[in-house]
Amino acid sequence: MDRRGVTVPYLSRRGILAAMTGAAVGPAAVGSAAVGSTAAQAGAGRRVAAGDLYPSNTALYADPALVEGTDYGRRYRRHARYDDSETTVTQYSVTVVLALHGGGIEPGTSELCHAIAGYHPADLAPVGGQIYDLWTFEGIRSTNNGDLHVTSTHCDDPVALSLCAGAHRAVSLHGCTTTQAGLPAGTAAVLVGGRDTTLKSALLTAYAGVGIVAIDAAGTPALAGTEPSNIVNRTLTGAGAQLELTTPMREAMFTTNTRPRRRYTTTAAFWRFVEATRAALAGA
Repeated sequence: MDRRGVTVPYLSRRGILAAMTGAAVGPAAVGSAAVGSTAAQAGAGRRVAAGDLYPSNTALYADPALVEGTDYGRRYRRHARYDDSETTVTQYSVTVVLALHGGGIEPGTSELCHAIAGYHPADLAPVGGQIYDLWTFEGIRSTNNGDLHVTSTHCDDPVALSLCAGAHRAVSLHGCTTTQAGLPAGTAAVLVGGRDTTLKSALLTAYAGVGIVAIDAAGTPALAGTEPSNIVNRTLTGAGAQLELTTPMREAMFTTNTRPRRRYTTTAAFWRFVEATRAALAGA
């Protein structure tokens, strides 16, 4: 895969802004009527996050206006492990990779999730090397997939929770705008957050080593991913890494950036990011 051999330190958000000073800078969802009462009942005791229609995955699944396989899909791989010995210590999964807002919700994150877990997004064939458990929730409607967004701290899908609870660490893929990241328009960057400081450091170093602009998300609280209730941190160690990729970064990863075609049109930028992430996971 493409390697540019460019070595740059990872940057803070302030550093990015300063570096781009003077550079040329380029220039409410409606839910179903059934959401209100159903979501309130299924998500009792949990307040809907700002911008979300549903207080939890449970509430979303309970909405009769939504159909799994038509509006949304769930995919996962839990790799078989056996313990048939009274004396052998059970080996827990090392890593699970998550895309909570895949498909048309935060475009590109499903494909990244599968590739980082060790599978080519086009046909899910192994790409070689370590494979990891994975879970995706994907909006598969032609429009209004943003209505299906459930914030990470409210993710209560039983399979996702089980995979994280049995893993030492987790990595979640997310998409953000440059405005949300506090960056100039057109900035291709990844904000690295979560509570796993060791893995964060490894990721920041790996991205910098291949010329990917990587920013410690600690300086952007809304994207920092440090809440203990964030599913990426609900692991055996209580920590994980959250990756927020700006829209320009994700757009550069596909030659045809549509849900049906993304998986077949990955670019060198896509695989450079995947390889750097997998290298960090292998070495952390």
